[in-house]
Amino acid sequence: MENDLTFKQVVKQKKADNVESGGHSKLAWWQLSLIGMGAVIGAGFFLGTGLSIKVAGPAILINYAIAGLTTYFVFSAIAEMTVADPQPGSFRTYARKAFGNSMGFVSGWVYWLAGVFIMSSESVALATFTGFWFPDVPIWIFTVCYVALAFGIILLGVNNFGKIESLFGIIKLSTLIIFIFFGLLILFHMIGPQPHRLDVRNVWNPLVPNGAAGMWEALIFTFFSFGGIEVLGIASTELKNKNEVQKAGSTMLMALVAVYILSIFFVLYFVSWTKIDESESPFITALSIFNIPFIGSIFNLIIISAAFSTMVAALFSVTNILVSLAEDRDAPNTLAGRNREGLPLKSLMVTGLALGASLVLSFIMPGKLYEYITTAAGVLLILNWVIILSTQIKLRKREERIRTFKMPGYPYSSYFGIAIILLAVSGGMIGETQRRGVLISVGLILVIFLVSIGKKKRVFSRDKVNNS
Repeated sequence: MENDLTFKQVVKQKKADNVESGGHSKLAWWQLSLIGMGAVIGAGFFLGTGLSIKVAGPAILINYAIAGLTTYFVFSAIAEMTVADPQPGSFRTYARKAFGNSMGFVSGWVYWLAGVFIMSSESVALATFTGFWFPDVPIWIFTVCYVALAFGIILLGVNNFGKIESLFGIIKLSTLIIFIFFGLLILFHMIGPQPHRLDVRNVWNPLVPNGAAGMWEALIFTFFSFGGIEVLGIASTELKNKNEVQKAGSTMLMALVAVYILSIFFVLYFVSWTKIDESESPFITALSIFNIPFIGSIFNLIIISAAFSTMVAALFSVTNILVSLAEDRDAPNTLAGRNREGLPLKSLMVTGLALGASLVLSFIMPGKLYEYITTAAGVLLILNWVIILSTQIKLRKREERIRTFKMPGYPYSSYFGIAIILLAVSGGMIGETQRRGVLISVGLILVIFLVSIGKKKRVFSRDKVNNS
């Protein structure tokens, strides 16, 4: 028992030191915004948007507005809790504080497991995209190279990670802005000739071709495009000024929603939604009407940068979550350690082993089964947002007086966010792949919860024996 108290005291002091010093490096608020861009804008948006457009039609624009507003509420909940009480464990530490050890355990391990599978799918996708130029090279070679490069970036330290992720964020944001600017020039007839008659009314007519059911089914896909927002909370402990986390996130989300909606608008302006196929990026489909040289290779390179930066951001965040779990004794104690440069090498190694196991599964499992698992990973991330909003509701009631930044519209915005997230996840039950992904995700959460209950009973029994 004496050793337990010593360990807890040491961990408490380490947390305080980390929060005070911000680790070994500091980030400006705009860097955190760009890190968020790098984490959120993934290959899924450039590729997967085709499927959501096929299901919802032009109504996908409404879905992105709904998902963007909900994501803003989720971020505001994280920002409110972070400004009031900066913690390296971010959302899982707050869940533990609000609802007890079990909820912190579930939230942390759900996020870690989802992150591992997302990294796995992104690395396989990266290898596949690279194979576009080198079809004779085995996919696994590129996969290993990208994983090694991602770990190398993390080992460079927080400051270099921030610079590299900021660069990727700029590349992805610039790509979408250039596409939007090109669309504006076409829309206002400032460049030409146009390949055929384009009419902006084609975007809206009909707006909801597949009815409310189509919008409902596609809503989960739009939420996937915002997945990864939690990295802002995790990386916020590295900010020079913790009070700027709200500025960083709000700037990032406003820019993100704007470029998402405008870029999809111009995709639908260039080509009819009925001509968009899920097997090809809708951006390539839209730009192919202009006969732009090397458009396939250009977008392939952009998709690679999008997927890689998402993988690196996920590696950073899940490794830090594993450290937080270890500090609260929800993972082996040894994983809480950091070296002199502040790098959690042991947690990074364990995450790497889990990623390796996931990659092996991706090569030996039937394609459909692994697709269900990766879909479940996305659903797990979105369901974790329900825990974040529920945590904010509980802590706001308990700590109303100490909140300097308060989530707009509370409590209605928090309950609205939870309702829309559950609506989106339930819409995933319509399609076969999404339905199985949702069921797998619910099953995984149940397993993690049962493990947390078993752990709680073991700790209670041990403490009872020690006290006797």
